[in-house]
Amino acid sequence: MEEEKEVKKVKTVKKPKEETKTCIKCGETIPKEDIFCYVCGTDQTKPLVIKETKTSSSSGINILKLFIALLLILAAFGAGLYIWRYFDNSSNNINYSNKKITIDDTGIADAVEKIYDSVVVVENYSGDRLYGTGSGFVYKTDNTFGYILTNNHVIANASKVKVKFTNKETADAEVVGNDDFSDVAVLKIPKKNVIQVAQIGDNAKMRVGDTTFAVGTPLDSKTYSWSVTRGILSGKDRLVSSGSSYMNVLQTDTPINAGNSGGPLCNANGEVIGITNMKLASDQIEGMGFAIPIETAVDYANSFISGDKVDRPYIGVSIYDDQVSFFSSEVQVVVDSVESGSAADKAGIKKGDIIYKVEDDVIENSSHFKYKLYEHKVGDTIKITVKRNNKEVTLKVKLANNSKKA
Repeated sequence: MEEEKEVKKVKTVKKPKEETKTCIKCGETIPKEDIFCYVCGTDQTKPLVIKETKTSSSSGINILKLFIALLLILAAFGAGLYIWRYFDNSSNNINYSNKKITIDDTGIADAVEKIYDSVVVVENYSGDRLYGTGSGFVYKTDNTFGYILTNNHVIANASKVKVKFTNKETADAEVVGNDDFSDVAVLKIPKKNVIQVAQIGDNAKMRVGDTTFAVGTPLDSKTYSWSVTRGILSGKDRLVSSGSSYMNVLQTDTPINAGNSGGPLCNANGEVIGITNMKLASDQIEGMGFAIPIETAVDYANSFISGDKVDRPYIGVSIYDDQVSFFSSEVQVVVDSVESGSAADKAGIKKGDIIYKVEDDVIENSSHFKYKLYEHKVGDTIKITVKRNNKEVTLKVKLANNSKKA
């Protein structure tokens, strides 16, 4: 009999499954009873604090809110500033001009063409020798002659006067009349020589700041004849001293140089508003030129042409300027002598009197006295105030007619 083999059955005991958990930080699976993660070492008994991270959308919303807040602040500030300026301006009664100005400057060539060929070079001869040159312009014609306006000092002491035109032709000129005090002179030439006649403007229509230009012969007439310079009208009714006299003139910053004297000062339309006759020049001065108003010049010129004599008031005194003190540049006008039987003598002016006023104008010097005297006509009765023994005495003087000086 086969030997039976004893088979022992071994009972298998299953080991209980170990409980696990996930690490609160790294996520590794670890035994549930472990207090610390064997991977990252995090204490499993303390809750993990997770910092909130702002999303891009929440960040954008906050920036938008900040931007809107800034806009509101700026709007409030602007409104406050407007209100403050409104009440501030109202309280001071200040008016602000809202006038719109359009500047369209295309040059003055068309205006220059209107005057250019009427301008001449005036040549002053002493014998057969050219003594000096200046400028002038044809301001009118009649059936026989053309008449040229210029300055008296341009043709003063000339034995012969010639004029040269833009076409290079020359003509002998005759002095019709001239006046030292006004510095106006008129020449006449054959009408056949005239190329162009200037148009006369109106100073009443001119405003300070209007464009002006001059045409003339600065410096060397062979090189710079018919030069054009441009500026503005800087002032009207300027009372300035011109050598031994005073003149009421226009002021301009249009460049004026030696040789320009006698030439036209024009407006932007090419119309003559003055005769350039002088300028102030020094290291401290720039752009101060002057012109005789055309109305004044034409009045004198027409008188010369019609043969009327220019009568100046005469009172019959000789005067001189006396310095008030050694330390002052101020002067006083002293009567040196009084002509017997003259207007001054009849009025009671005496030698040694200090001429203080003519009418209500205080006299600055003897040239100023002459200017104020010449503002009146022969036959007028005026008040002259003198200082005598430190007292003011006002006398009435009837202006006489005499070719002698005041």
